[in-house]
Amino acid sequence: MRAIALCLALAVLPGPTPQAATGCAADAMLVFDGSGSMAEVGHDPTAATRIIEARAALRRVMPDVAPYRRIGLLSYGAGGSHPCSGITRHFAPMPDAAAAVVVAVDALMPGGLTPIAASVAAAAEVLEYRTQPGIVVLVTDGNETCGGTPCALGAALTAEARDLTVHVIGFRVVHDPFSWNSPEAQGYDGQTVAKCLADATGGVFVSTETVDELVDALRETLGCPLIGGLGAGAPPRGRG
Repeated sequence: MRAIALCLALAVLPGPTPQAATGCAADAMLVFDGSGSMAEVGHDPTAATRIIEARAALRRVMPDVAPYRRIGLLSYGAGGSHPCSGITRHFAPMPDAAAAVVVAVDALMPGGLTPIAASVAAAAEVLEYRTQPGIVVLVTDGNETCGGTPCALGAALTAEARDLTVHVIGFRVVHDPFSWNSPEAQGYDGQTVAKCLADATGGVFVSTETVDELVDALRETLGCPLIGGLGAGAPPRGRG
């Protein structure tokens, strides 16, 4: 009888919040590629562009992960006074951000270049990374093209941050190892130089080609706890 009474008492106790229950206390900033290449048409003019497929992936993922982690959004690409200045902070991490993320990304008009380092640095500042734990998830289709140095930034963030993890998702990456405006690009053949941000901060780098792969990668990095496999040889899971 005592056991039954105890079970009944436990059943009516208030449960933990979703964040507390799953370890999702760290806020996240999604850094989304809105550069011109996201809207480029490939050899097949009938095929969906990267921006269309990325929007489809976010519509599938966000309702599953947003209830469990506060998420903010920053994009780069169009909108600046020159091709490298279009960095837009849409909103800081907030609860249940699924609809806000989807609406903001649906409204993007891709353009401009790819200021990866400046965008990730801006996202880290939003997270108050020097005093607060946080996660940055970068979705990009290419290399730094604005003269930034993501590898140097990764080292600086690691040295200064309280507990910041940067995950990088390459989506149908366009690679230009000879680009004059990506000084660290050499040595990242077939990948984006942004990978070194993940390497430096204990995050994961995932290369994706399809909507399904992008969905899985977003769930792996924004969802919590981090679950699922990234395949053989994947780097250690990030914190968060």
